[in-house]
Amino acid sequence: MSSDLINPPDYRNDTVLPLPKEVSADAWAVDAACSGNPGKMEYRGIDLATGAQVFHFGPVYGTNNIGEFLAIVHALALMEQKGLQKTIYSDSFTAITWVRKAQCKTKLERNAKTAQLHNVIGRAETWLKTHAFRVPVIQWDTRKWGDIPADFGRK
Repeated sequence: MSSDLINPPDYRNDTVLPLPKEVSADAWAVDAACSGNPGKMEYRGIDLATGAQVFHFGPVYGTNNIGEFLAIVHALALMEQKGLQKTIYSDSFTAITWVRKAQCKTKLERNAKTAQLHNVIGRAETWLKTHAFRVPVIQWDTRKWGDIPADFGRK
């Protein structure tokens, strides 16, 4: 991350996080982590204005891409439920594509260990197909901005 980012940045009064000027603080950042792939997966959403964790799911047995996909859908559904209109940032091109197509194209085998997660994926796909609610979902530019604030820091 750029060395000119301090906490809080002196050029912003809309966040407590060291966000680049291009990033809206009226937003949530989402990310997933997976120990092994597949493996123990979890995801979360962070409010970029306050730095607070808005939601967390897992760990469950899954893949990182599934977690990234579910994190975006979770954010969309929660915003609709709460009547919020915020930008969503995700560092996963794959998950953003899956959300836009309303289909999680995972190759994760369906078995006793993954059945519950596959049910969650099915509910997420159904939600996307039956709800018109959408807010901007923007690709987080990791090379330019550093790790997304929702990152679990396990690299």
